[in-house]
Amino acid sequence: MIPTHSIESSEHEVLEQTLIWLEQGRPCVLFCVIETWGASPRPPGALVAIDEEGSMVGSVSGGCVEDDLRRRVLEGGFDRIQTLKYGVSAEDGLRFGLPCGGTLHLLAEPLKDPSSVAPAVQALGERRLIGRRVLVDPPQAGVDWFEPPPDSDPVTFDGQTLDLALGPAWQLILIGAGQLARYVAGFAQPLGYRVVICDPREAYQSAVIAGAERDPRMPDDCVAARAVDARSAVITLAHDPKLDDMALMQALTGPAFYIGALGSKKTTQARRKRLTQLDLTPAQIERLRAPVGLPLGSHTPPEIAIAIVAELVAVRNGASISV
Repeated sequence: MIPTHSIESSEHEVLEQTLIWLEQGRPCVLFCVIETWGASPRPPGALVAIDEEGSMVGSVSGGCVEDDLRRRVLEGGFDRIQTLKYGVSAEDGLRFGLPCGGTLHLLAEPLKDPSSVAPAVQALGERRLIGRRVLVDPPQAGVDWFEPPPDSDPVTFDGQTLDLALGPAWQLILIGAGQLARYVAGFAQPLGYRVVICDPREAYQSAVIAGAERDPRMPDDCVAARAVDARSAVITLAHDPKLDDMALMQALTGPAFYIGALGSKKTTQARRKRLTQLDLTPAQIERLRAPVGLPLGSHTPPEIAIAIVAELVAVRNGASISV
């Protein structure tokens, strides 16, 4: 099982862009947050890459640290693997915009060879967990790869070696391409989700949902092919029991960390009864979050979407939900 606490999806995008630069012959520097103290905008494992022309992808802070890193890259300040700290004094905290005295400990890694990131990009594209090991001190300095255990810490650093456990992008599979799906997708994408809209109905084939991938397969086939790890969520919004139940029947037997279904309490009772008749166990059916979303008194599609995504955030972060 892929740990839900491993590195967030934006790091996959950072590595993809880094690989593109390196394949184009554009050297860059990859920065990784290895430790934080106090309040910090980004967790250990967060990445930012800056190429020799100053182009940047990713984030390790609220923005001011990135500006300084970019300046230093353009000045040629990173010719070897090294560590650096920001916010070690009140003056630095004020200068770099680190909140509440927060401190960032970063590893700076100059890159030229595509092989330094290519295995990670391939593994994450295949939704596999992969470990990236960086040896800091010469003459051993360089990158190695390993298979981390599912419960490994996302980042470990002993002063000589950085071990980084990278997990694939968070993904949200929405069954049904109606208006509500458009709002849920719009709220979920900034939170790091790659959104897939599954709807085989002809009437919904022309529905436009910006930034989302479309999957025209039947819902059970879509869920079986895509919701293959614990960084996946499935929510049914089709208002069609035939489609919704097909997706839920498949999802509830798989590893998705969140499975929800739109509908009233009366609709949910009927759905749970149908799922029992489909040979799902009580424990599997208990995983279903329905009616989906936090009880915020929502009425309009945007309000309902906010309630759904709020519950998604709470479950993903392991927060206690009291209603």
